[in-house]
Amino acid sequence: MKTPFWFLKKNIVALVLTPASLIYFIFAKSVYIYRLFRQKMSKRPGNSVPVICVGNIMAGGVGKTPIVREIAGFLANSAIVMRGYGAANSHKNSNLRVRATDFAMDVGDEPKMLSDCGFSVFVGKDRVLSLKMAEKAGFSYIVMDDGFQNPSVKKSVSLLVFDEKIGVGNGFMLPAGPLREPLRCGLRRADAIIVISDTLDNNALCLMPYALKKPVFLAKKDTINPGLFGKVVAFSGIGYPDKFFDSVRGMNKVRVIETVSFPDHYEYKRQDFINLFKLAKKHGAELVCTEKDWVKFPENIKKKIKYAPLVVKIEPDFYDWLADKVKEVK
Repeated sequence: MKTPFWFLKKNIVALVLTPASLIYFIFAKSVYIYRLFRQKMSKRPGNSVPVICVGNIMAGGVGKTPIVREIAGFLANSAIVMRGYGAANSHKNSNLRVRATDFAMDVGDEPKMLSDCGFSVFVGKDRVLSLKMAEKAGFSYIVMDDGFQNPSVKKSVSLLVFDEKIGVGNGFMLPAGPLREPLRCGLRRADAIIVISDTLDNNALCLMPYALKKPVFLAKKDTINPGLFGKVVAFSGIGYPDKFFDSVRGMNKVRVIETVSFPDHYEYKRQDFINLFKLAKKHGAELVCTEKDWVKFPENIKKKIKYAPLVVKIEPDFYDWLADKVKEVK
């Protein structure tokens, strides 16, 4: 789905939907309590290796996956566990370890992207089973993408990710706003907060005045220019596409002529590519998209479209904090 326009600012639509947010909260809380009850009754043993959960309380993408890639790249002998959103088949099949020969449509766009970068990735609907598979495979650490709201998964460290530009949107819960749960509830369960910012300065900290005295770390983001020059048509199928479009606009000697948005985890069709190539030809421009989009394209399409990868760099103090935190739970 595309991110609704009222998620980012308070307006009449958000106010009208506020009563529905109460219904959503009651439903979500009931599901959480049910899962917590099942977890307590099952008496499942804890994980034998540390599990670092990188989550959010916002619907749509705020940049968790680049943070997951950064942390997993720092931790030696680590595996990544993900749900596998965007896959046509993985929800029906059993949990699996992503192979180099798998397609994005089978395992999900983000798992395929991370696997192509050399990471060991496990996907599937049952996160607990994926964790056990990673443990049995002999990994020393597991970095879990999402699952913050799932109490059946035992986490060693829980991190909440926010984007400086998005913040908490309009501050309302679904469907009136982007929050999956009240902000204070989410912050209370988090061990630390990571704020993705354009620069590593303290301006981003103003987003978290109610952080309940939790550690807040900054992560500098940077979108790499893949060799673009002159006019481009930028398109993406992510939760908050304007973040990507703004980053391309900020590239040196690049002029964004037009932008095209698709729903998050969108499965591109032949006609979409025909329309995009026509649009680029009309403007005499190149096409550029996100890495998450690009991994889903057929090989002949990949050769004709460039992608601009997003990289993040978390401040060094975070890893000192993480090392101490992991020692506590081992």
